Amino acid sequence: MSEKYARLCEKNYQKMQGFLEVCLLLLLYKESGHGYGLIEGLVHFGFLEEGLNISTLYKTLRRMEKDGLVRSFWEIGDQGPQKRVYDITDKGRHELDCWIDILKLRVERIGKVIYGYETIVS
Repeated sequence: MSEKYARLCEKNYQKMQGFLEVCLLLLLYKESGHGYGLIEGLVHFGFLEEGLNISTLYKTLRRMEKDGLVRSFWEIGDQGPQKRVYDITDKGRHELDCWIDILKLRVERIGKVIYGYETIVS
């Protein structure tokens, strides 16, 4: 890993548990969203809809908001209750850029492991 990415993203480099955050940042980079809409978007990344707990999602979004990665506002609709809508911040965009660099590096390393395995086993 280059010194640049190690310096920028050191805290995230060691923890892959942030994969949910990365996916949420990417979804919010594309467009603002609310909880249930974000759950639908997470299915695209391999999360199972029935395996996603809405309270865990909101807890994650609140933590991301506290960290300055996203912001939220209440959307007033014509019918039904208000919805809390989330939006990515500039800091969130930077964090996403950082994560993408880390993930690219991990894909490269995983590819090497798979190639090494296939070379030995074949």
